[in-house]
Amino acid sequence: MLTAFPKKISETPLSFSILISGGIWGLYWIPLREIEGYGIPTYWSVFFINACPLIFILPLSLLKLSHFRTSFWPTLQVGLLIGIAFTFYASALLETTIMRATLMFYLSPIWGTIIGYFFLSEPFTRARLLSICIAIVGLVLLLSGTNNSSYPLNIGDLFAFLSGILFSCGSSILKHRPDIKMIPLTSFVYIFTSVGAFLLIIFISNEPLINIKNFLTSIPYVFMWSTVILLPSFMIVFKVSQILFPGRVAILLMSEVVVAIISASVLVPEEKMFYLQWLGALAIITAGFTELVIAKFKKKSSYIP
Repeated sequence: MLTAFPKKISETPLSFSILISGGIWGLYWIPLREIEGYGIPTYWSVFFINACPLIFILPLSLLKLSHFRTSFWPTLQVGLLIGIAFTFYASALLETTIMRATLMFYLSPIWGTIIGYFFLSEPFTRARLLSICIAIVGLVLLLSGTNNSSYPLNIGDLFAFLSGILFSCGSSILKHRPDIKMIPLTSFVYIFTSVGAFLLIIFISNEPLINIKNFLTSIPYVFMWSTVILLPSFMIVFKVSQILFPGRVAILLMSEVVVAIISASVLVPEEKMFYLQWLGALAIITAGFTELVIAKFKKKSSYIP
């Protein structure tokens, strides 16, 4: 029998926790690219930043073996989908521009809403439609005014597009199975992301073996980002994803888009933002709040005699 969450949980703090956690993941590109400065080849950085947290997660999993028995197969499915999605997304951040990789991935609100409507009986409300429309306008504005001719479409754009679809599928299953526990899920996600990155190293990039000295030098930096900063926000996102509808989760996670675009425009000269793009970022933030504000307004209105 599935374990249901208490109905009295307020969605507002949960929504804000996802908004903040998404913002933290908007900085994900920084360690991925900075690790290369330690002499670590491109795809190896994807492998290490996802394999490092396993040092902490796997021993913890041994203490929670009973959690694996309750919902092993759905947890495995979600872990596989989201793990491969993260592999593709991280690789996209290295192969194409940060802006394009992030925007391609965050077409996921559309996939999340479609999946939620057809498979989870999630209502397709006017508020959600308005949020998606505003988000799409924001995406169009963010793509405008850039000198993308210097960066032709490549495999990184395909990776980013696929990652958004896979992430939405995994999130939808996660919402449908509230009995999935966080420790097993986190273990599977990081295992499959690491395995996916290793397979890309072998079959796609054909990168050389890393220098052991470079690897040891990079460990403190990788550990700080992967385990201290990114891991907690990851667990918050997926715990809350079991409570909120996937369409709303995907929209709220657009805070990652804004943080990624702003940080890239400041730190990467070739990705400088123009006025229309700043308006696009504002539109995406607005999209994240639109559905929440409308839903809260309707709830208050229902109490008016």
